[in-house]
Amino acid sequence: METLQKIALVFTIIGAVVWGIYGLFDINIVASLFGDQSMIARIIYILVGICGLINIGIFFTDLDRK
Repeated sequence: METLQKIALVFTIIGAVVWGIYGLFDINIVASLFGDQSMIARIIYILVGICGLINIGIFFTDLDRK
């Protein structure tokens, strides 16, 4: 499960950077790359959202535990 959380964390960080760029510069990188409201863009947004939910588990687990 720790590997899944690390992968999810990477996607969450990428998503946060994309949101930051959108907030600061009004540039939607995902829409620019894949088209506005395309199925691929929607899937990317859904995956980032799921990864954020997976990362909630970090609050409930001790990552130093082996």
